[in-house]
Amino acid sequence: MIGVIIGDGAPMLEVAVAPRVFGAAGFEVRTAGERSGPLATTAGIALTPPSTLNALDGAGTVIVPGWRPPGGPPPAPAVLDTLRRAHAGGATVVGLCMGAFVLAEAGLLDGRRATTHWRHLDDFAQTYPEVSVVGDVLYVDEGTIVTSAGSAAGLDACLHLLRRDHGPAVANAVARALVVAPQRAGGQAQFVEHPVPRLPAGDAIADAMRFALQRLPDPALDVAALAAEVHLSRRTFDRRFREATGCSPLQWLLTQRVLRAQHLLSTTGSPIDTVARASGFSDGVALRPHFRRVVGVPPQSYRASFHVS
Repeated sequence: MIGVIIGDGAPMLEVAVAPRVFGAAGFEVRTAGERSGPLATTAGIALTPPSTLNALDGAGTVIVPGWRPPGGPPPAPAVLDTLRRAHAGGATVVGLCMGAFVLAEAGLLDGRRATTHWRHLDDFAQTYPEVSVVGDVLYVDEGTIVTSAGSAAGLDACLHLLRRDHGPAVANAVARALVVAPQRAGGQAQFVEHPVPRLPAGDAIADAMRFALQRLPDPALDVAALAAEVHLSRRTFDRRFREATGCSPLQWLLTQRVLRAQHLLSTTGSPIDTVARASGFSDGVALRPHFRRVVGVPPQSYRASFHVS
């Protein structure tokens, strides 16, 4: 049995995902509200779940499909108790999109990896510092805890659970019924709008990052040039950059160039080679492997999906 907990003010799409996926696979799905009575949704449609939270006891999987944005009323204590009880009893507990906030509020994500919608990753990390937040994924599987990125990524997470627990034939059959890919490549990066890092003022590493962002098309811009710009040795610059960002300066620079290319691919009709040169790569061949590593799909596929004419 699959249990689904619906919060007041939840997004309609996320609410519908789990019942549709697991219902199509033939599972009994019980939906319960965080409180009795009609619940509002972001679509302006009121829902009245047929079950109570107690009816979810014994469910093998309990799913929180989305939730209201951060800053709203906290989850009802009964919801948190239901999730803790389910997890303690061996159930898999799932937070789709903003549902990850509810799992974190229940204390189930402490010391674990988790994700949520990319717009709220910073809020998530700041509110729940004990959680290891993962940004560029569609979902995170921690065994008995699963979280997903925003909206449609809930489909990916639910299909993953079917594939993991019941085999690829079941997941593929449901995917065909829903006319979706059984397993999408890539992570959230292909859907993020201009993820430029927040840069503190008055710091050499921040100054180097600003300098780089203003000169990304320049093929002469490399890590040595960045270190020289802020009057640090290459070794000291590399060490301080890693301490500040968690990655190497070369990795960061390549990622920023890919993100520039990502923006140009979606907003211009320029040829791939032109986009590559405007982003600091010599040509499209040089851009392609880095773009695929960061975004998860080739430049041509990204443009086909996201170009705005």
